[in-house]
Amino acid sequence: MVVPQSTPQGKVLVGLGANSPGPWGTPRKTLRRALKALEAGGLTIERISELYETAAMGQPHQPPYFNAVILGTTTLPAPALLRLMKDIEARAGRRGGRPWGMRALDLDILDYKGLRLNWAGPSKGIPYQRTRQLVLPHPGIEQRPFVLLPLLDVAPNWRHPVSKLSAGELWRRVPKGGQGRVLKRVS
Repeated sequence: MVVPQSTPQGKVLVGLGANSPGPWGTPRKTLRRALKALEAGGLTIERISELYETAAMGQPHQPPYFNAVILGTTTLPAPALLRLMKDIEARAGRRGGRPWGMRALDLDILDYKGLRLNWAGPSKGIPYQRTRQLVLPHPGIEQRPFVLLPLLDVAPNWRHPVSKLSAGELWRRVPKGGQGRVLKRVS
């Protein structure tokens, strides 16, 4: 069920992450190329957050991630945007494998114009499903410092479409240590 919510100006928030080299080069180079591919595919990027080095989530002994969030607009419907992002991930070298492992590129729709789709509540711990359905807003936003800090860079007044909490309120509530913690700003 799709329930429209009020997100200012109908914007789209996309999370980007990478911690493994791939055919597009280092994680940082891959993120830069992913931005260009998103724009070529129909996402108009209005703002790009700082780049953050963050602790990996999931499997132990992974290198740190590089994470960012973009704010943009698109005329693509949410499922088409998701297909574009999965295609970009594949071109960048993302392959199937163990859940929560290393990634050449990981792209997530965090919020699509305030829509609520397949929402069952915020994720508890590390969610993983073998069959992926599009869930909006992304169910992990509230538990992920590596998403919330860059989100504050691009949309400090954003409110969660379901909880109505601001990005700042969510940032103040999220644990800052452990998996997913922000290690440093790198850009």
